Amino acid sequence: MENELMRVLKTRRSIRRFKEQPIEADKLATVLEAVRWSPSWANTQCWEIVVVTDETQKEKLQATLVPKNPATKAMVGAPAVLVVCGKEHAAGWYDGKQATRFPDWLMFDLGIATQSICLAAHSLGLGTVIVGLFDHAKADTVVNLPVGYQVVAMIPLGYPDNDPSAPKRREVSEFSHKETF
Repeated sequence: MENELMRVLKTRRSIRRFKEQPIEADKLATVLEAVRWSPSWANTQCWEIVVVTDETQKEKLQATLVPKNPATKAMVGAPAVLVVCGKEHAAGWYDGKQATRFPDWLMFDLGIATQSICLAAHSLGLGTVIVGLFDHAKADTVVNLPVGYQVVAMIPLGYPDNDPSAPKRREVSEFSHKETF
C-alpha cells in the first residue's frame, strides 16, 4: 500500500498554466512553513523567499527569462512567484572558510527547500514549476537583493489549469548501485 508522501511525490508535475484564482493566505503560509522545516547544513537555514504577487513585479521577473523559456507565461499567469534566494558563504562554511568540496552548499540546501515548496504546494492542490533559466543578476536587481545573497530559482505558484502526464522515469535498477558504482 502506497503512503501519502509517495503519492504526492509521484503525482507532482511541473505546472505552467494557472487559473486566475488567488491563493488563500493559509495555503501560502503552509508552503512557507514547509521551507521553515526543511533541513539545511548545520541548520544554517540560508534561504530567503521573496513572495511576488504584484503584476508589474512579475512582469519584471518574466523579463529576466531567456527567450523561449517554457515557463515564460507562467511567470505572469500564476497568482504568485516565489523567488528562492540564498545567503552566500553560510551553508558548507565554518569559521569563514569553505568546509566542503563544493564552493557553496547553498545550492543543495535551496534544492531541498525548493522540493519542500513544490511538494507542500501539490499536497494543497496548488501547482508549481521550478524556473532556473534566467538572467540571475537581473533577477537579483528586480527583488532588490542585498550583497551576499543570490537568486537561485523562481517558482510560479497557483491553481493548475492543466494536468500534465508523468514523464518517463528510469527504473531504480538503472541508477542504484550496491557497495560500489
